[in-house]
Amino acid sequence: MADSSGLKYLETHEWVRVNGKVATVGISDHAQKEISDVVFVELPKPDRVVKQKESVMVIESVKAAFDIYSPLSGKVIRVNEILKTKPELVNKAPYGEGWLFEMECSNLKELEALMDETQYRRSEHVAGH
Repeated sequence: MADSSGLKYLETHEWVRVNGKVATVGISDHAQKEISDVVFVELPKPDRVVKQKESVMVIESVKAAFDIYSPLSGKVIRVNEILKTKPELVNKAPYGEGWLFEMECSNLKELEALMDETQYRRSEHVAGH
């Protein structure tokens, strides 16, 4: 599993890793376990402009379909095309090869509203997930 240090999280279990103005987005290990066996990933369209906490894509598992929310505002610049043929990478490597999309952030101040890993782990336990 790729390193999860330095990530920021939404309460809906999406993570973001920011490098300059480019953010890579995925879902947490906790979320992939909850979703279970991913069978299809409906990726966002490149160049789509999204707002923070807006539903941006869908992950389908054997159980149900799950909306995935954007942790930041900006424009989708790249999607993980491999997931179209290997959606199970979301389960196998949620912090690595199972990343979902990259975006160009329009407001890095929004990072302040996100949780760090310690806060996220605490919220998982407090919320009884």
